[in-house]
Amino acid sequence: MKKVLLGMSGGVDSTVSALLLKEQGYDVTGVTMHLYNGGCCDLNSCLDAKIVCTNNGMEHVTLEYMEEFKETIIKDFIEEYQNCRTPNPCVLCNKLFKFGRMYDFAMKNGMDYIATGHYAITEFSPKYNRYVLKKAKNLDKDQTYFLYNIKKEILQNIIFPLGNFNSKDEVRQIAREHNLEVANKADSEDICFITNGNYKTFLEENSNIQPIEGNIVNKQGEILGKHTGLYKYTIGQRKGLGISYKEPLFVVGFDKEKNEVIVGTKEDIYSSEIKVSDYNLLLVDSIDEPMEVTVKTRYSKNEAKAKIVEINEDGQKLIKVVFNEPQARITPGQSAVFYLDDIVVGGGIIESMSWLF
Repeated sequence: MKKVLLGMSGGVDSTVSALLLKEQGYDVTGVTMHLYNGGCCDLNSCLDAKIVCTNNGMEHVTLEYMEEFKETIIKDFIEEYQNCRTPNPCVLCNKLFKFGRMYDFAMKNGMDYIATGHYAITEFSPKYNRYVLKKAKNLDKDQTYFLYNIKKEILQNIIFPLGNFNSKDEVRQIAREHNLEVANKADSEDICFITNGNYKTFLEENSNIQPIEGNIVNKQGEILGKHTGLYKYTIGQRKGLGISYKEPLFVVGFDKEKNEVIVGTKEDIYSSEIKVSDYNLLLVDSIDEPMEVTVKTRYSKNEAKAKIVEINEDGQKLIKVVFNEPQARITPGQSAVFYLDDIVVGGGIIESMSWLF
């Protein structure tokens, strides 16, 4: 009997994943990582997951990583905002913890696979002669955008039990059929440690970031208004600027040294080219020649056609992305993920873009 270590948060997705794996004949052990006192990674989540496992004849373990989570995920989150960037902590957490620490624990303890309740698919592709990461059948729930940082060497050891479901309702129905209390449990927050949904308050209470007033200027340096902290704004933002102008204005950049928010018109939020760092390639080992792909620059955005190629810039390896058509509101610190149809090519962190000034 193959052994699986299943990441569990006490929610409906991981709970149903446990039931499905057990029905498929796997020896399932649930694991909950205690990462933060709040959200989906706290002690209550550990208890909920343990109850599910106990009631269904499965073992459960809790792994304590609070301090490491603070020194990696939360530290990076704060530093990115200090540098006028908008991070995506879930991407880094998946890399370091769910498919890092959890995978290491599984292999050290004789497991054959790890599994999570993410909506994605792993399978062997004869065409590419390797295991690939594919979009979930339910594209509305697909989470491959957050999973591109998985090491390609471990894809063969990962199972996503929910990847082939058509809808979340189907998953909840399975929970109802098993009379599970989690059947109607709300989905977890986007960022587990922002428990009240207000990242600005979190930054103010957990770092030296404070609401320091500065100027809002246009590209020519003309002062148009005042802001109360660079961290309160993001690229492409229109609302909340408090500026009366002859046409709508959007945030297009920041000058950290001058403590200025830079605004422009609608045309200025479009970018035809970006550069991506800290990238991970899954489908190929390198991209020496321009490759046609589609690119998602935020989880909530549609994919855009583009060409990508690896470059070396001042000793740093980057991926250059050139869009077929300029794209709006691309934000440094977010991830750019590359696809060939429904297969993830790879992805990385957006570093810079060429604005159409």
